[in-house]
Amino acid sequence: MMSGAEESDDMMRCASCGIGAGDEIKLKKCACNLVRYCGVKCQRDHRPQHKRVCKKRVAELRDEILFEQPESSHFGDCPICYVPLRADGTKSSMMVCCSKILCIGCDYANTKCELEGRSNPCCAFCRLPRAKTQAEADRYVLKRVEAND
Repeated sequence: MMSGAEESDDMMRCASCGIGAGDEIKLKKCACNLVRYCGVKCQRDHRPQHKRVCKKRVAELRDEILFEQPESSHFGDCPICYVPLRADGTKSSMMVCCSKILCIGCDYANTKCELEGRSNPCCAFCRLPRAKTQAEADRYVLKRVEAND
């Protein structure tokens, strides 16, 4: 087993010929970020030995990027699909009946179901009927204020 110093020393050497990195020699990283090479010739020479490990590591790196969870905003996540809500507010809508902020996708899906006649006009989260007038919307908001949420 290599120590941290030996491992970092190996990273500063060409994996094929062993030349160390210096002012006149710049080592280039392989796609897997596990080894470095001083040139294309050394990379080609070392390829048969390194190919299997490299392909495995590149797939791991791709999966890490692909399945990385996005950072949540201070708005949190959509309570239906758990997609992080954007900070600018353009891709979300607040439901006045329950004070929940939903992503635009969940709101769109609910509206689409309503327009197709598969459901009655209601909130996608709490299923209360949508406010038909501004006065009704204000009553919903006051109810949420009284509930302190």
